[in-house]
Amino acid sequence: MQSAQQPAQSATPTASVDARPAEARDKYRFVGPVYDLLSAFYSGKAIHEAKVAMLDEAHLKAGDSVLFAGVGHGKDAIHAAERGARVTVIDLSETMLRKFDDELVKQGKTHLDIRRVQADIFKFEEFAQYDMVVGNFFLNVFSEDMMDRVLKQLIDLAKEDGKIVVGDFALPQGNILRRQFQKAYWYVAVSLFWLTAGNALHNIYDYPAAMRRAGLEIKSIKRFSFAGLANYWSILGDKAAVAPAAKQAA
Repeated sequence: MQSAQQPAQSATPTASVDARPAEARDKYRFVGPVYDLLSAFYSGKAIHEAKVAMLDEAHLKAGDSVLFAGVGHGKDAIHAAERGARVTVIDLSETMLRKFDDELVKQGKTHLDIRRVQADIFKFEEFAQYDMVVGNFFLNVFSEDMMDRVLKQLIDLAKEDGKIVVGDFALPQGNILRRQFQKAYWYVAVSLFWLTAGNALHNIYDYPAAMRRAGLEIKSIKRFSFAGLANYWSILGDKAAVAPAAKQAA
């Protein structure tokens, strides 16, 4: 295992820590180019609102180091950098990183302190380096067992007193008709990415429960609505609660 390194202090070209050709593993080369369009069509502004919900004054300070796992459209990472955070984005997909670079150019934000890394999250070993680790619409890519492993990796990348943020589809709530509609709404989305990108096909995850299982203390949950239903949420967990156990295990 390589020793952890401090995140870069200024924007750099995309780095790679995975020697395999990007073309052989880029699952998003087909759906990636229309990712933004799909997001807007399927949720209006709700997905974006969920992604930036915890990047506010209460949770993010200028100078904080923030890791975004799975870049998506990247607007949340740009938002954090504009607030003065030192941002690293990591994605295995060259397509999604290219889209992110295009978004920086489009918005005239290439001066922002953002480092872009092309890598498998399990090969990214900057452990205990980040004040906040964000997995927005990232954990739903994986099967449940793998999701738990990825969540643990994200926690390991955060500092002892760091924060873990997960924005994603929310567990259904309300009467039976509303819950069934929310489930159908989810399965349309997950089926599309299963067909086009080979993502796992599964039920909606109970992220607060998964985060508590991993030892995090849930500090905040915010929900965001589309079509009158709270289909999305953002959950913030505090790693401080797991630090004593981690020290004992070490």
